[in-house]
Amino acid sequence: MSYKIELRHVAQKQLDELPEREYKAIAEIISSLAQKPRPLRVKKLADSGLWRIRVKKYRVVYAIDDEAQMVTIVRIARRREDTYKSL
Repeated sequence: MSYKIELRHVAQKQLDELPEREYKAIAEIISSLAQKPRPLRVKKLADSGLWRIRVKKYRVVYAIDDEAQMVTIVRIARRREDTYKSL
C-alpha cells in the first residue's frame, strides 16, 4: 500500500531553497515516506498530531492521513528553537 505525498506550498519553497546536497537527501526521505510513513527514527510531536523525521541538520514535519493514504509535508526547516512553533 502506497501513500500519496503532498507538499504544502511553504514546504516546497523551503525545499527548493536548500543547497543541492541537502535537497537530494531530503527529497529521498520524502519519497520513502510513500512506502513507509512511519520509519524507525520518526517521532510524533506532542499535541499537534504531526510527525517529524531528522535528515542531517534539518527536520521534515509532516501529517499522516491513513484513511486517505496521504502524507502531507508541512515544513522543512533547519533545527532551531523556533522550528516547531506555529504548527
